[in-house]
Amino acid sequence: MFYTVFSTYIWGINPLKSFAMKTINKILIPFDFTEAAINALDYALEFAGYDKPIAITAVYLSSKPVSEYELQETQTSFRNIVADLNKKPMISPALRVTEGALPSALLELQTESEADLIIMGTMGDTSLDQHVTNTSNLVLEAECPVISVPMGSESKRPEEIALVLGKEEIEDASVLDFLLAVARSFNAKVHVLTIYAESVYAEKVEVASNEDSLEYYLENFYVEHSFEKNQDVEQGIYNYLEDKNIDLLVIIPRNHARKTEPSDGRLTKLLTLHSRVPILSLD
Repeated sequence: MFYTVFSTYIWGINPLKSFAMKTINKILIPFDFTEAAINALDYALEFAGYDKPIAITAVYLSSKPVSEYELQETQTSFRNIVADLNKKPMISPALRVTEGALPSALLELQTESEADLIIMGTMGDTSLDQHVTNTSNLVLEAECPVISVPMGSESKRPEEIALVLGKEEIEDASVLDFLLAVARSFNAKVHVLTIYAESVYAEKVEVASNEDSLEYYLENFYVEHSFEKNQDVEQGIYNYLEDKNIDLLVIIPRNHARKTEPSDGRLTKLLTLHSRVPILSLD
C-alpha cells in the first residue's frame, strides 16, 4: 500500500540558496581488474559523460611493492580495458598503483586527493546476510559519498532516483547538496520513500520536519514522498524500485549519527549486498 505526498516546490532554483553549488570534479574507483571493478569503471565513465571535466582515478591497491615492469604491465592492461569500454570522457581516466588495503588506504587517498565521490563495484551476495563485503565496509566507514555498483546493473545515467528515509529527522541536511548535484547533472527526478510498519499517520508526523529540507535542497527535482507499509523494510524498498523503475537508490547511513543513537548499519549492509541497482550512500 502506498501513500504519496507530492512536492509543492515548483519554482526551480531556490532564490534563498547560496549560489555556491556542489560540483563533482574527482572520482576514485578501487580497481583490481575484476569484472566487478571493470563494471564500476564503465559506470563511472557513463556517469562523467563526455561533456564534464571530471577526473576519474582508478586505484590499484597492492599488498606488496610493485616493480617497474609490473607497473608498466598494469598500466598497459588498464589502458586496454578503457579502450574496450569505448567511452569518450573529456578527461581520460588514470590508474594509480599504491600499496595498501581496503578500505583504509583508499579512504586516506580520498582525503589526500579531496575526491568528491568513490564508485566501487560489488559482486553482491544473495545468501549470507552476515557476510560483509569490502563494499559495505567502505560505505559504512567513508565520510564522503559512495556509489556501489552491483554486477548486472546497467551502466546508464540516472533518470529516476529514490531517496530512502526513515522516521528520524535528517541529521545533517546539507548532505542533500550532493544529491542535488547528481539530479541537476542528469535532470533526474528524485522520489523519496519511507517504509512504515504500523500507522502511516504517525510516520508522516515524524518525517514532517524533513519536508522543508527536501524542498530546499532538492529544488524542483524533488517530485514526491511515498509511504509504503511493509514489515520487511528491505523488501519494501525493492518493491518500490521496481514499481517506479528506479535506476539509482540513495541512502543516508546513520552509523555516524551524533544527535541520535547511531545505527549498526545492518540495512546499509543488506542493501549493498542485495540491491540490483546502484546505491549512492551520502555522508
